[in-house]
Amino acid sequence: MLCILYVNVVGSLLTIMGILAERSLPAKFPRRWMWCGIILIGMAIPGAYRVNHNVEIADVMNQSAVGWWAGIESYCSTINRVWPLLSLGIMVWGIANLLRVARTVHMSRANATMIDGVSVLVTDALGPATVGLLRSRVLLPKWVLALPGNQRQYVVRHEQEHRNANDARLLLFMSLSLILAPWSLALWWQLRRLRLAVEMDCDNRVIAALGNPMAYGNLLLRVAEAANRGPRLQPAFLGGVGTLEKRLTRLLAPAPLRHAQKFLLPAAAVVLLALAVSLPHPVHTMTHTHNAVVSTR
Repeated sequence: MLCILYVNVVGSLLTIMGILAERSLPAKFPRRWMWCGIILIGMAIPGAYRVNHNVEIADVMNQSAVGWWAGIESYCSTINRVWPLLSLGIMVWGIANLLRVARTVHMSRANATMIDGVSVLVTDALGPATVGLLRSRVLLPKWVLALPGNQRQYVVRHEQEHRNANDARLLLFMSLSLILAPWSLALWWQLRRLRLAVEMDCDNRVIAALGNPMAYGNLLLRVAEAANRGPRLQPAFLGGVGTLEKRLTRLLAPAPLRHAQKFLLPAAAVVLLALAVSLPHPVHTMTHTHNAVVSTR
């Protein structure tokens, strides 16, 4: 239980730090590597600090608090039973998605073609998206082919940028951390921010190559209306559910930073980072806790 609380507290501090740092960056500055670093730091600190930078919980609690905590610790056996089930559920869900994508790729191989100089697989409805680990492939649904040539070029270029940047492999690798800590709400939050950063970075690269952010933003809205309501793959032109508004705002109307914000936001981010990396890992021994509880009787 201590570890779960500690991971979520440290992760939340790092996530808020990342959001503040992100808001202080120029609109076109790449953000995905910052979130990758935050996720890795949030995973590394608890294990390292449990051994080398910890504090005995009984040393910082009064006796009544130690007794209260002993009651909380009684739920550890339940958590230890649920934890593997959550991890197994995430693994099964991930494998099921991989099999679904593999089946789609296999069935679409006969529909391989070149669109705007990019090799794509034409699907009935799935996509547009970039999939594959050993070999990345671009999936385009049939309705994308009916778009005007200049609009279709944006969609194809977006997926090609994802493929060139190995975004599918990056997101899969970082998502594996959920198998270790499925109960970490902070980690789920960080991965959501990473997926948004991956899409925003890709948007910026497309605009840098093809120009006209207004036309690109209008196309995002049009594709969102035309896309089916089935599950979305990532990385993909539409990205995750609920991210479209943020991407359009960043593209078309980025909020200017005031001079004070340019200094206050990074300063606050540094303070949160320092707090996260200096926070010791709470630990306790059963003997120490038991003796403390007995002494209150």
